[in-house]
Amino acid sequence: MRTGRILHDPGWNSRAFHVVLVDVVKGDVMAFEKVILAGGCFWGMEELFRREPGVVSTRVGYTGGEVRNATYFNHDGHAEAIEVVYDPEQTDFRALLEFFFQVHDPSTKNRQGNDVGTSYRSAIFYTSEDQRKTAEDTIADVDASGLWPGKVVTEVTPAADFWEAEPEHQDYLQKYPNGYTCHFPRAGWKLPKRATA
Repeated sequence: MRTGRILHDPGWNSRAFHVVLVDVVKGDVMAFEKVILAGGCFWGMEELFRREPGVVSTRVGYTGGEVRNATYFNHDGHAEAIEVVYDPEQTDFRALLEFFFQVHDPSTKNRQGNDVGTSYRSAIFYTSEDQRKTAEDTIADVDASGLWPGKVVTEVTPAADFWEAEPEHQDYLQKYPNGYTCHFPRAGWKLPKRATA
């Protein structure tokens, strides 16, 4: 039986992150991984990702800009983003990226639905060279598929400080199920499996 809790360091940023889950029967400590994505209003992204197999936790915040201690009313240069912690035994970075490209339009620059501006840009904030390579490969596959309305404009950039959004923005669509969102899985935007040579 797995149980435990996710521990966030009080001075958390993207470079100091700890996740602990303990198997109470075996006493094993299991390691998780994380991904930071931006694709429009963070509420809708969080609500969809929280349901994905292998996702352990989600939270929303601001990243990619210069403002320290960013807030909803002071996050110039930052994107609204989600942090997804996942179990690599149940899913992987590529699968999460494929879902990411299915639930938002990566071909619109600085816009998703009614939300316009750099806060709503499409971006992948990678935490390792493996993530960077996987992100670039996935984008190439999306472009090659011809299924999306245009070429991908998603930024691929190193992860930086992630400033957790205010409590009222966390789990927003859990609190307000009929709240605003422009995110949904597009049946026609499912990336075909890569051909192997």
